[in-house]
Amino acid sequence: MNKYLAIDFGASSGRHIIGKLDNGKITLEEIHRFDNGPKKKNGHLCWDVDYLFGEIVKGLKKCKETGNIPDYLAIDTWGVDFVLLDKEGKLLGDTVSYRDSRTKGMDEEVYKIIPEKELYAKTGIQYAIFNTIYQLMAIKKTQPELLEKAETLLMLPDYFQYLLTGVPMSEYTEASTSNLVSPTTHQWDYEIIEKLGFKKSIFQELKMPGTIVGHLSKEIQEEVGFDCVVVKAASHDTASAVMSVPILKEDDNLYISSGTWSLMGVENMEAICTPESQKANFTNEGGYDYRFRYLKNIMGLWMIQSVRHETNDAYSWDELSKMAYANLDFPSRVNVDDNCFLAPENMTEEIRDYCRRTGQPVPEKLEQVASVVYQSLVDAYARTIDELEDLSGRRFSDIHIVGGGSMNPFINSLTARKTGKTVVAGPGEATGIGNIVAQMIQAGDFKSLQEARKCIFESFGVQKYEPDGEIIARGKL
Repeated sequence: MNKYLAIDFGASSGRHIIGKLDNGKITLEEIHRFDNGPKKKNGHLCWDVDYLFGEIVKGLKKCKETGNIPDYLAIDTWGVDFVLLDKEGKLLGDTVSYRDSRTKGMDEEVYKIIPEKELYAKTGIQYAIFNTIYQLMAIKKTQPELLEKAETLLMLPDYFQYLLTGVPMSEYTEASTSNLVSPTTHQWDYEIIEKLGFKKSIFQELKMPGTIVGHLSKEIQEEVGFDCVVVKAASHDTASAVMSVPILKEDDNLYISSGTWSLMGVENMEAICTPESQKANFTNEGGYDYRFRYLKNIMGLWMIQSVRHETNDAYSWDELSKMAYANLDFPSRVNVDDNCFLAPENMTEEIRDYCRRTGQPVPEKLEQVASVVYQSLVDAYARTIDELEDLSGRRFSDIHIVGGGSMNPFINSLTARKTGKTVVAGPGEATGIGNIVAQMIQAGDFKSLQEARKCIFESFGVQKYEPDGEIIARGKL
């Protein structure tokens, strides 16, 4: 039987997961895990891509050592971030993170050329100050020489696959997060690119998930001790995660991909680029097989992760959930999507300052802070559901939650109670599973995504939380 390797990058960690189809069920084995996170370099928050590629190679060596040599592999990462390469295929400049502040004011520079309403009508992508379009404008304004020297732009998963194979190939779902792709042609919108003064020639033709990139280069084969076929997964991690949502009823496909970010939305076959959709800040990101992920980015678990780190991780997720449960009557709430929470020096103090600025009781104790964060997140879910149902003209009975947050009974039960929807939680390894499933479909193990989703349901199961059920005081990630 074939073995499939998902190299799955998150904003805080990465892992190598081997998957295979065994007696009709998908099985997973983690081979390698490593830390990730942006670090200050030359005054900016940057990704250490040399370190990250070194971890990719280290994980491939572990595959060889453990007898888990893959027949296929694919890579997924977060969205919007990219590299520029010169004519020799070498990196130009630093790989700046989307959390960096270099894009401040760059939205206004873009809108001088293309009004915001026109941009949304053409791309259907929500406003986020860190989108690729604003990052490129920042480079144009502050480091124009980099764009002049650039021969190729690659999003991060494409870059890592280039380092493995020597083949520069761009993938659609990842590129769609840039705010530079047409939802009609599923290709770069060259009219926008040229209006903004970006070099048209650096953008590669977009390929769909399931496209074969090639084999490992001879240099990589010699280093890791084997060869395999490199495939394009749905390279944006959320696109892979959504592939793993075990939807058995096609018309009831409301989901949350819950991790550092919470991506909440539905699958559509056509983009919704209306002024009402823009006002609600929904996005139409690319999905597998020309689907659209019509969703909203919600700050997600980033806030509670940051609060926990500020205690030097002194408390487990269970302990934080129990603290929040014991303080459910604490009244203060924050807007989890306020830009002040994107990358503050101290998240705990930022939450307190927000409550102070808005005239609410200030959460002085950690347990009060935890309650504010968890309840504010779930309140954001409830508001987003109302908006989704209004904008799509559809009604949903269930919320499918996948990813790390799906393993937290406290969040799941609180979400069911506050939204009035049945929460269907799992699988937890959503992104890795979706990555592997794209490879399996390409290899012929499944004939369709729907067939794969049925197998995911049978392989991993789900946990249900009803709206009238108890709120569970424990949680984990």
